[in-house]
Amino acid sequence: MATLAPSVAAVRAAVRRVLTEVRPPRGATGPAPLVLVACSGGADSLALATATAFVAPRLGLRAGLVTVDHGLQPGSAQRAAEVAGWGERIGLDPVQVATVSVAGRPGGPEAAAREARYQALVEVARRHDAAAVLLGHTRDDQAETVLLALARGSGPRGLAGMPVRRRAGGVLLLRPLLEVSREQTRKACAALGLTPWEDPHNVDPTYARARVRAEVMPTLVRALGAGTVENLARTAALLAADTAALDALAADALEGA
Repeated sequence: MATLAPSVAAVRAAVRRVLTEVRPPRGATGPAPLVLVACSGGADSLALATATAFVAPRLGLRAGLVTVDHGLQPGSAQRAAEVAGWGERIGLDPVQVATVSVAGRPGGPEAAAREARYQALVEVARRHDAAAVLLGHTRDDQAETVLLALARGSGPRGLAGMPVRRRAGGVLLLRPLLEVSREQTRKACAALGLTPWEDPHNVDPTYARARVRAEVMPTLVRALGAGTVENLARTAALLAADTAALDALAADALEGA
């Protein structure tokens, strides 16, 4: 029997933990709930999609894929089609390419692309009555988010980073990989024989997050140690829990006032 690579096991375990909350109850009848994976073709989302394709059916769920073509780079439509074709080959269904227009949206290019992407994901999820959309943000992404929030002078809510779960337009968004490192997703792809797409925007110094990823975070790790990324991500989790508790206390106080 082949030994499962630790990186593949780590991604599958993370997906299983999060999907457990949307699995149908024992003995439920009717169609299995659908979860959609947002997949760009990068290492994080490829690892997430393959893990979901494996885990979801074992929890009584169906799994599909949606890839967003922002139209910002030459060949983006072809790449989206390739990601969609790959999703179909590994058994994800439905699979859909969502083409969006970023031009004319408020904010900088990062914010405009993000708004367009989430709008498309929500629309596809509604169209297919999906129980949730899974996003491939990792622990490294969370640590970068905390650093960016610190630089902007954010309060506890901003420093809480990206939540594991939130609703957008009535659609549940889940981030299973916030406790998984970017390196683990790359190792998982290598173990599975997958070749991730490298988004040139991730190394473009025009973008603040790319500068944090390429310059700031490596400097902090060299100065403060290898645990820096994990510690920053843990800070986000602690502040998220504090913020949720304070919100609950405030709601109770308001109701009793």
